[in-house]
Parts: sequence; C-alpha cells; structure tokens
Amino acid sequence: MRRSSLLLPAVVVVIAVLLSSIFIVDEREKALVLQFGQIVSVKEDPGLAFKLPLIQEVVRYDDRILSLDTPPTEVTPSDDRRLVVDAFARYRITDVVQFRQAVGVGGLRTAEDRLEGILNAQIRAVLGSEGVTSNTILSSDRAALMSRITSQAKARAQPLGLDVVDVRLKQTNLPAQNLDATFARMRAEREREAADERARGEEAAQRIRAQADRTVVELTSEAGREAEIVRGEADANRNNIFAEAYGQDEEFFEFYRSLAAYTRSLQGSNSTLVITPDSEFFNYLDSATGRAPAPAE
Repeated sequence: MRRSSLLLPAVVVVIAVLLSSIFIVDEREKALVLQFGQIVSVKEDPGLAFKLPLIQEVVRYDDRILSLDTPPTEVTPSDDRRLVVDAFARYRITDVVQFRQAVGVGGLRTAEDRLEGILNAQIRAVLGSEGVTSNTILSSDRAALMSRITSQAKARAQPLGLDVVDVRLKQTNLPAQNLDATFARMRAEREREAADERARGEEAAQRIRAQADRTVVELTSEAGREAEIVRGEADANRNNIFAEAYGQDEEFFEFYRSLAAYTRSLQGSNSTLVITPDSEFFNYLDSATGRAPAPAE
C-alpha cells in the first residue's frame, strides 16, 4: 500500500518531465533550443522535437514574410524640393542563429528598430542622390529607385539574419510648411495662364472687330457708290423726261415747274414771301388762263 502511494507521484513526475521535453515546431516558424542562453540546436523542419527539461528552453521565430511600416521621412531631392515619404518594407528571418546573435533577447522588436534605421538611411541616400528630382520620385520612374533602396537595404540587413524582400513608398507629400507656398505658386501660375488666355481672347476680339468694321466700311462704301449710281441714273431719267415734256409742250412744262416752286416755297401755315407783285413768280397766280403775256418791248 505504501509502495503504490509512492509510485503514483513518481509516474506523474515522469510524465511531466517527458511532456516538458517534447515540443512542436510549426511549419510557419523556426525554433532555437537554448541551454543557459547558448544555442544548442536549430529546428527548422516542422514536427516534433525534443529538449532537456528544466535545463533547455525553446525560442520561436516567425518564418513568414513580415511587414514593417517606416515613419514619415523627410528627403531633399537634387532640385531642393523637400518631400515627406512614407514607406513600408517586406522582410523575413532567414538565419535564426545569426538573428539571435545580432538582436539577443530583444527579439523581433529590436530587429525592427534596427531595420527601420537601415531603411530610413537608404531612403534618404537614394532619393537624395544626384540626378534624382521630385518629379522622378512622383513619376513611374520611382520603381527603379525602390529597387535600389531594396538592394542596398538587403545588403545592410544581412548581418541581422534578415532578408529584405521589397521596399515600397505608400505616399509622398510636401512638408506642411511648404504647402501654403506651393498652393500660392500654383495659384499664381493658374492666374498667369488665365491672364494669357484673356489677353489672347482680347486680341482675337479686337482682330474680329477690326475685320467687322472694315467689312462695314466696305459694304457702306459699296452701297453708297451703288446708291449714287442709281441716283444719277434716276436724275438722268428725270431730266430726260423733263426734256421730252418741255419739247412736247413748253407751256405745260413751265406750269408744272411753277407749281413745284409754289409747293417748295409755300410750306406750313405761316409761310411768308417778300417779292414784288410784278415778279414772274406770280405768272400763274395772277392769270386765270395761264401765264401772263410778256410785255411788249
């Protein structure tokens, strides 16, 4: 009875020791077996693995591609137009032994802080290099710049046991203190373009008005000339009619001319003529039968 009471705790202890010596490595991770802080073995293949209980410990690291967002970084391209860029990187842990030796117990947080410094330095170096302007950064040519940043960051992150897969820019903005100046410059450029358009429109309007005025003068001159021609022809026809009428009946012609003279002279209700009574103007007013006979010489 006493033996069985001692055997049961011993079995429990043995089972606990066996369970603590077994661990599982997931396919998404890598594991290091440490003994008193020193690396004993590396477990990279998924499955069951063993360690010494109580003496050894297991440290796990993610084997997937990880993401790191860098804080906004101010760069100055070769055209001295400052920009604030916001980038992100994709990386993975390739050598867990080298990674452990580089970052120690700080783990992934320490590694990301050091990788962030590497990325910021390379972003400033590449985007601020000679020949790189703000237009280059904002155009499709920045893909080549991202490739340069990725390759240089990869080389500097290798001692950390990291592999930088890719670096990309999320957004590119102007510094806050430069936005007002940029908007003012854009507004001035648009106002200048509008003034140029208005000047060109006014020039075109003046040209059209001058052409219209010239056309009016030409049409008026042409119409005046044709009117003078028509008027001259009408006067000629009238004179011809008068001449024919005079040739046919001289007395009637003189009577018609006298009536026309009376009509032009005696207009309105208060017309006044100062003339001698024996004037030829009254030839057809003094006689009921026509022109008064001419006095004998």
